[in-house]
Amino acid sequence: MASKALKRIIPLFDRVLVERFAAETTTKGGLHLPEKSLGKVLNATVIAVGKGLKYKDGEHVPVSVQAGDKVLLPEYGGTKVEIDDKEYFIFKEADILAKWE
Repeated sequence: MASKALKRIIPLFDRVLVERFAAETTTKGGLHLPEKSLGKVLNATVIAVGKGLKYKDGEHVPVSVQAGDKVLLPEYGGTKVEIDDKEYFIFKEADILAKWE
């Protein structure tokens, strides 16, 4: 359940707020992996999106992802935001690599 503080964050323009998936800390065989050996998690869930970019006439170009979508992120980029001891990231829509099901 999203916190009240998180519900008040509304990305602007073509920005997308995401929460990365938790890193797998155990293998399928049950071995625990040290934190240093974990790779970056590139999968995330969209939490909130902006209205999109504006045309000169004031119309918005809608963002192609919606809250709840699962997306693939680039290895680097985004702006980290900490809310209630949880990490979230804000990306430009153009930086998101793919949407997946």
